Parts: sequence; C-alpha cells; structure tokens
Amino acid sequence: MLHRVFFVCLFLALCSAASSLSCSWMDHKFRQFSKNSLDLIDTMAKNSTNTTGGAEEDDTVTFPSDLYSQASKASAEDKLDFTVQVLEEVVRLFEADHSSASWQESTVENFLNIVTRQAEGLRSCGHSAEAWELIRKEITTHLLRTDPLVSSLLKTN
Repeated sequence: MLHRVFFVCLFLALCSAASSLSCSWMDHKFRQFSKNSLDLIDTMAKNSTNTTGGAEEDDTVTFPSDLYSQASKASAEDKLDFTVQVLEEVVRLFEADHSSASWQESTVENFLNIVTRQAEGLRSCGHSAEAWELIRKEITTHLLRTDPLVSSLLKTN
C-alpha cells in the first residue's frame, strides 16, 4: 500500500515539475522565429504571381476560430501542445506539392525550416533544463523522506 502511495506521489510531483513550461527558448526565441516566419510568408505573398481567378474574399474558408477559443482556455501544457500541432500541420501542408504556386523555393524552404524549429523549440520546453532540475529536486526530497522509513525498519529488526 505504501509502495503505491509513494509512486503516486512521485508521479504527481514529476508531472507537476515537468509541466513547468517556462523555458528560455520560449521566452527569448519564439517571438523572433514567429516574426521571421510571418515575414517569409508575407514575402511569398508579395512575390506571388498566382491569381485567385476573380475569387472574392467571401469565398475564403474561415479558419476554425472555435478551436483557438477552446485552446485559449486550456492548461498551459495543452496550449503548448496545440501550438506545436498547428505548426507541424503547417509544415505538412507546405511540404505537399505546391508546384502550382509561384513562390520561390528558397523562401518556402526557409519558411519551413523556421516553422519546424519553432515546433521543436516549443516541444523541448516541457522537458527543459529547468523542468529536469525541478524533477531532480522532487526525487531528492522523496529519497530523503524514504531514508528514515527504511532506517526505522532496520532498528525494529
């Protein structure tokens, strides 16, 4: 019974420590990469010779704003997961055959590299050095608390 309680406590401590999403990459690099990716996608639009064939703005597909609304109310970890998934889906979409677009291939490749790096950087935030240090401290606390328990068993035998 105590064995199970210990592992439940350890698991909860590890989960709470690992969910610390504060990482230097997110604090310092995400905005820089985000600005670069937005600049590149704007460059793609400016350099495009594609036409919509007279399509009106009303013909555009509306983006699922309800998903963003739900994500904005989610936990920090779920927001991070949602953002990573969006970035990965953008990469998949642009990796598809876009030969009919008049974008410069180098611009598309740069865009894909930056968006991929954004996703990788955000994915690493859940397992940042700071989070692992919190995990190490929690494990140390648990190990220190188990030592007297074992010592008390040795005295009684």
